[in-house]
Amino acid sequence: MKTVYTFGGDPVLGQDHSDPRQKDKTVSGGKGANLAEMASIGLPVPPGFTITTEECVKYLQEGADFSDDLRAQVAAALAHVEATVGKKFGDAGDPLLVSVRSGARVSMPGMMDTVLNLGLNDATVEGLATTSGDERFAWDSYRRFIQMYSDVVLGLDHGLFEEALEVAKEDKGYYADTEMEAEDWQALVGEYMGIVQQEQGAPFPQDVTEQLWGAIRAVFDSWDSDRAKVYRRLNDIPADWGTAVNVQAMVFGNMGDTSATGVAFTRDPATGERAYYGEYLINAQGEDVVAGIRTPQYLTRAAREKAGAKPLSMEEAMPEAYAELARVFDLLERHYKDMQDIEFTVERGKLWMLQTRSGKRTAKAALKMAVEMVGEGLIDERTAILRVDPMALDQLLHPTLDPKAPREVLTSGLPASPGAASGKIVLDADTAETFASRGDKVILVRVETSPEDIHGMHAAQGILTARGGMTSHAAVVARGMGRPCVSGASAVSIDRASKTLRIGNRELREGDVITIDGSNGQVMAGEVPTVEPELVGDFGTLMEWADAHRRMKVRTNAETPADCRMARQFGAEGIGLCRTEHMFFDARRIRAVRQMILAEDEKTRRAALAKLLPEQRADFREIFDVMSGLPCTIRLLDPPLHEFLPHADEDFAELADATGLGVDHLKRRAAELHEFNPMLGHRGCRLGITFPEIYEMQARAIFEAACEVAKAGGATPVPEIMVPLVATKRELELLKALIDRVAKQVFEETGCPVEYLVGTMIELPRAALMAGEIAQEGAFFSFGTNDLTQTTLGVSRDDSARFLAPYVEKGIFPRDPFVSLDIEGVGQLVELAAERGRATRPDIKLGICGEHGGDPASIAFCEKVGLDYVSASPYRVPIARLAAAQAALKG
Repeated sequence: MKTVYTFGGDPVLGQDHSDPRQKDKTVSGGKGANLAEMASIGLPVPPGFTITTEECVKYLQEGADFSDDLRAQVAAALAHVEATVGKKFGDAGDPLLVSVRSGARVSMPGMMDTVLNLGLNDATVEGLATTSGDERFAWDSYRRFIQMYSDVVLGLDHGLFEEALEVAKEDKGYYADTEMEAEDWQALVGEYMGIVQQEQGAPFPQDVTEQLWGAIRAVFDSWDSDRAKVYRRLNDIPADWGTAVNVQAMVFGNMGDTSATGVAFTRDPATGERAYYGEYLINAQGEDVVAGIRTPQYLTRAAREKAGAKPLSMEEAMPEAYAELARVFDLLERHYKDMQDIEFTVERGKLWMLQTRSGKRTAKAALKMAVEMVGEGLIDERTAILRVDPMALDQLLHPTLDPKAPREVLTSGLPASPGAASGKIVLDADTAETFASRGDKVILVRVETSPEDIHGMHAAQGILTARGGMTSHAAVVARGMGRPCVSGASAVSIDRASKTLRIGNRELREGDVITIDGSNGQVMAGEVPTVEPELVGDFGTLMEWADAHRRMKVRTNAETPADCRMARQFGAEGIGLCRTEHMFFDARRIRAVRQMILAEDEKTRRAALAKLLPEQRADFREIFDVMSGLPCTIRLLDPPLHEFLPHADEDFAELADATGLGVDHLKRRAAELHEFNPMLGHRGCRLGITFPEIYEMQARAIFEAACEVAKAGGATPVPEIMVPLVATKRELELLKALIDRVAKQVFEETGCPVEYLVGTMIELPRAALMAGEIAQEGAFFSFGTNDLTQTTLGVSRDDSARFLAPYVEKGIFPRDPFVSLDIEGVGQLVELAAERGRATRPDIKLGICGEHGGDPASIAFCEKVGLDYVSASPYRVPIARLAAAQAALKG
């Protein structure tokens, strides 16, 4: 199979771009495919060749030397380049020099390695000096090559060469590299050669063929470098893609004042404004721009004048080359129908294109570009919808730090929930609620949160934890509430007794103000101003297009009126999960909840439940009012009862005063309720089976609230009552009968019947397998994929942060299964349950309400399976709307 493709040059010399593999980014990588494309449309591209990603994968898997076939293909391709430019590789009189660059199928800026000026040695540098007529340029190019090759290929410390350069400039009294003369560079080359000999015990390679294969090997190896692995993990790029290698004839931007190099975007990647954006340097090579060795100048006069800069822009200093570049910008954007990120070189006045690719951009810019390009007729609505990354919308839905504001970063953790917030440090949930009640903004700081902290988390502006991962309790609940959260900030040490926390050498006290940024994980001292999101304009336009193209409905996971209002503002079409247990942690109610749990007989338990009934009824009435006739799936009490019980002595003492029971008696009763594995213990529907009065109270509260709203003239509520943790048909049969009985009683008492559904959450493997039977009783299934993932994999979501990262790194899981659905395993159960449920009840309503309901990859799977809706936390509703539209368009 052909694995080396040439590009650039005259077709009569053998150039042929007819093979579709050459422009396939999965084969030639993004850079190689685009170089071939630019050459085919007549742009000035230095000739070269691409070694495909397949060779990289083969090299990394087999770990063997390069095959004779590959070496032969490379030799033939190199001959093509030589014939095109009229120079010979390694020729001492007029040498061909090449660059060797990586090129994965997706852009990975700065993640993999590049070598420039390859082909220079002690002989060819003299030839370059003669043919160029510029000794300084030749020796400058040679020292750059030695430094880059030694770093990338030989693995020597880059700093050794930088230090030698700085010493040389100091000795001469120079400030900038451009002041170095030819003899200065020649002397430095000698020093560089000595460094190589000393560090590796062998001289710098003089054989240009050895240099070339060493560079190819290094580019392949860079695919598995630590920084590339991190980038792949953060951007969900599979390890088995590999990178292509692009070998290209050198053109030089460092041949004097008529030469330059630069990087540019056809539109502003930060704002999306339709204006050329970029930087360039006269008499420089590309690495000088991207590595920050010299301060670059502006591309356009408008940008220079806006910044008040003095050095001339390219538009002013090189008007002819700039005019040609502007023409190329417009041609490439029309050709690719997207904003392009371009690298270019001007060699003695002639423009050369070295790269084009779809440019990275902020979420704000992505929206603006997508909408404006539709208006310009460049793309259609469908393309615009598919072009915006749904997860990028997270940047737009939360307050963000003012980019102009100064900040003092104390430490960093994991960016667990986006947005930014400032507030006073509080170290427990009760204090958070107390401070918030008097109008203070607070940041709840905990080692890790637990369900008991829910009221404090709700009262706080943001949450900071010393332990935990991206799927910890703090992270999941914070995302659901729309609170920014930084988790796993291991430098944070909390002393509850002294009400202090230490971050490194810095000691802070409760009440001191900090700022957290849940988008990048930073923790900062003091208050940093924030900027509120804008949900109109381009955002609204794109969401309107997405809604017109999606099939699935998008609901929200919410149980407070505030969250419901926020979700509706973001376009939610109902509630997919109302977790009633979150309502019980309110300070006014927790005492009655604990009395109910610790009761030793039904009479005492019902007395406590009677106190909770009006509170629950008021909750549901307000939610029904806000949702205004939209369907509301309400999950009956689910967590194990021990989560509501006190732990501290003072809490037991308070409960003893309220109940008239002794502290020792209450502690004994609490110990009796202790479970070794509560996640699989007395929870969910098992509570309703053993203590039916609990579910009776909740059902009555739901129906009475619905009737009150209907009688008051509001939109008639559509309650969907969900029984959690069902494993058998009989469980649902018993509890549906209980719910139906309560409904009948309430409707007779009020004279106001309302429609309702009874269904279940599928969160156990057995429930998925028995879905056909369970559907005889349940009118809907809602897949609780958080627990379904735990019970299928046998992995605790709360504890998995300790080992899941290595599992992902080693390829055991492609990604964290609590962030993105395990489609191969858990997904099979979802698909099976959907098929069996529909076989029994064709009109069964199917949805997903786990955290995965806001994950685009999981949403695409839900579209494939044909679910009716997904449900996500309020701030992820727009993400789900866009992802559902993309899934439908790709479907």
